[in-house]
Amino acid sequence: MSSRRMTIATGSLLTASFSAVMIFSFSAGADDEGPMSGKGGKAVDKAPASVELTTLLPEKIEVDNSSQETAITATVKNGGTKDSGAIRLLVVGFDGLSVKGVEGCAEIAEKDLPEGSNSGFACAIDNLAAGKSKSYAVDATFDLKKEGKICLPVQDADGTKTFWQQGPVPFGANNPSPNAPATPLLLGTDNSPVTPGSDKAGGNKSGGKELPKTGPADRILPLGAVGAALISAGAAGLWWTQRRPQRSGS
Repeated sequence: MSSRRMTIATGSLLTASFSAVMIFSFSAGADDEGPMSGKGGKAVDKAPASVELTTLLPEKIEVDNSSQETAITATVKNGGTKDSGAIRLLVVGFDGLSVKGVEGCAEIAEKDLPEGSNSGFACAIDNLAAGKSKSYAVDATFDLKKEGKICLPVQDADGTKTFWQQGPVPFGANNPSPNAPATPLLLGTDNSPVTPGSDKAGGNKSGGKELPKTGPADRILPLGAVGAALISAGAAGLWWTQRRPQRSGS
C-alpha cells in the first residue's frame, strides 16, 4: 500500500474511533442523574475503626406532574480503609414523598415505621469493602401539594447502632410548575406546595399529618422492630439514632 493510501486509511480509522468514543460518552452520560450530595448527613454512633460510612442523594430529581412518579438513587459509601462488615441502609419517606420500592430491599412493616413517616425499605449489605460504594434504585411518588423528605440511615446489621444518617432532608422547589410535564426538585430545599390555577396552598402543607418538628431539644421517636429511631438535631433536621438495649456484662 502506498504511503498516501496508508495515511488516508489511518485517518479514517482514527475518525471512526473518535466518533465511537463521542457517541459512547454521550450515551453513558444521558442516564446520569447528575451530581450526588451528602447534604443533610451526619455521623451518629462511632463506626468500627477505619470504617467511614456515608450516603449520597442526587442534587436534583424530577417529578412527573401527571403520575407523581420520580426516581431517586440512594448510595452508601465506605470511605475508610477497612471493610464494613454486615450493615444495612434504610430508605424512608416522609409526607409528600412516598417510597414505593427499592431494588433488592425489604419493605418495612407499617407498624415499624418511625412516627411521621409513610414508607420505608431496609437494604441488607453483607459487607461493603473499603473504598467501595453501593447504589440502589428507589421508586417513589411525590405529591407536589405537600412538602416531602427522605431519610437514609446506615446501621449495623441488627439496628442497634446508627453510624450515619442523611436526613430527613427535603426535596422541593420554591416555585413548582404544576402545568408543566415535570417539576424539578432540589435536595435541601423545602417544597412550596401549589395547586393548578391557584396560589400557594395555605395552612397545613402536610395535608393534615404534621411532620416531626426540629428544635433545640432532642426528640426521640420509636421505630419499633426495625431497631432505630428519629432524633432531632436543631436546624440541621431530624436524625435517626438507635434506642440502646440494656446489655449484660460478658
